[in-house]
Amino acid sequence: MASGEASASASASADRIRVVGAWAGALEVELGAWTVPMLRAEVARRAGDVEPDRVGLIFGGRVLKDDPAGVSLQQAGLKSNAKVLSTLASPDRGKALAAEAAAAAAEEEHSNKLVRLWDAAQALSQRHSDGSLLDENFNIALEDQSGQKVMFGSADDMKALKMALMLHQKAKVLIKKNMYKEALDVLMMSEEAFSLCDNKLIERVDNVPMLQLDIVWCYFMLRDVSRLEVAGARLNKARLGFELSHGKDSTRFRLLQAARHADLALYVRLELLEGVVAYYNGNTEKARGSLSSAQSKYMQLQVPDEAIAMLTDMGYDARASKRALKMTGYDIQSSVDLLCEEREKKIRRREQDIETQREIMEQRRYGKTPMNKAVDMQKLKGLTTIGFEKYLAAEALRINENDAEKALDLLTNPELNCALQSKIQSRRKRPLHVLGAGPLGAGAAAPVAAAAAGNAPPQIPDLNAAEGDNQEQLVNNEEEAANNEAEALPNDTEAMANEEAVNQDQDMGDEEEELIEEEAGASHAQGPVRDVAMENELANELTGDALDDYDIDVANEGHAIAEYLSLLESAAAAAAAAASS
Repeated sequence: MASGEASASASASADRIRVVGAWAGALEVELGAWTVPMLRAEVARRAGDVEPDRVGLIFGGRVLKDDPAGVSLQQAGLKSNAKVLSTLASPDRGKALAAEAAAAAAEEEHSNKLVRLWDAAQALSQRHSDGSLLDENFNIALEDQSGQKVMFGSADDMKALKMALMLHQKAKVLIKKNMYKEALDVLMMSEEAFSLCDNKLIERVDNVPMLQLDIVWCYFMLRDVSRLEVAGARLNKARLGFELSHGKDSTRFRLLQAARHADLALYVRLELLEGVVAYYNGNTEKARGSLSSAQSKYMQLQVPDEAIAMLTDMGYDARASKRALKMTGYDIQSSVDLLCEEREKKIRRREQDIETQREIMEQRRYGKTPMNKAVDMQKLKGLTTIGFEKYLAAEALRINENDAEKALDLLTNPELNCALQSKIQSRRKRPLHVLGAGPLGAGAAAPVAAAAAGNAPPQIPDLNAAEGDNQEQLVNNEEEAANNEAEALPNDTEAMANEEAVNQDQDMGDEEEELIEEEAGASHAQGPVRDVAMENELANELTGDALDDYDIDVANEGHAIAEYLSLLESAAAAAAAAASS
């Protein structure tokens, strides 16, 4: 009896809809629970267990589509006794529809990733160019081929150049994975970022001509003959750019590279592509000349196994040995010299990385300026050199937005200096709030997180203003700010980061550590939401290897040179045969 009542209840809750077309019949459904995919699967089963992708459903003159949000039939507009038209595509058509849907989903995913890439590159370049207090344990800087840090133009130029180089590097990684279509989209974004730089500045570097070359290489690998005209224009820009940056016949480049031929692979690719464009434009003589020159350079890059074996026997890595030999024309001694130079660069880079991490950790302990910038370590060094205590000089710089003159005025003004020290002493007397440690992995991507928002950093009045009443106001402002700061609690990640920082820098006393940690926590403000995963992906692909851009595997180029030279020979033979007949 109970089971009969349950059955009757289930029947009462079900709704009937009519299906016509490829399969006709009535279905008992729950309009509030069933979705379009469920209805499609049921019709497919009743139509002979066909693939659901082959079944089309039409209701009220519109196609019912699968909604990722899981919209019910009732929400889709169906009511009891609704009539639904079913269609059945052929097996091939069903597969084609499924393939189109998959392609559309992949394209949407790719578009979304491009937006994320652009935003992440923009955020990274902004933070690493404007003096912001960094969340990362690294700093993105521009270096020349000798590994020396360089400055280019204005802060906006630096930002745009860093952004362009990060995107270009991402595209190179995609090219190495043979993902040419995806790489081409990223290269176009890199080109847009380069366009934001001052042209006179980027003329001196070969990054832009390399970008043009990579774009045309993607055209070629995608066999996109429709872009031949624009490809020819890009190759002309690349050759002109290399001539401006490398000098005529690469004389300037040879001088910088100690007479090495590190750029040889670039010209193999350039001349191959110039030959291909000339071939399709019907200019066979130019095509033959470019391809023959590319083939000659290609042969110079075929390193004998015996030479590689000699270097590996000395203890050098096989890949590094091959690269050195290619760039020195198989000269063993020059290759050894190059390998030693590269090893020394890696050691220096490792030491610089350690120093950079130490500085970033120290900057975090000093906190942010009112404009959310980090304390300038060079200016801090200048103030400590003339005898001021480090923590006091750092605080003076912080509240004066890194203005060294104003900080010096504050430090040398007895009354203002006394007020600043009183503020620091008052914080020393307050207990330091410490939270329990959380999971170690919780803040791995952002070593220092923002403390409670809304606590403005303490301010010192304009140093150019009259003293007296202002001095009293200064003390009052400092006390009020100190009381507000006491409410801010550092989070787990910040506490752990500060603890690590203390261990790294033993020069500062315990009281000073507590003071600076508290100040850092109080002055941190909530920043914009970061795409940490994408930023890490971009940053981890920056090798810092100046020769990596020239170390091109020219195997594909070798096959292409042989292919197009063969096509030219075949065309010449056919023309000769036609002439003789």
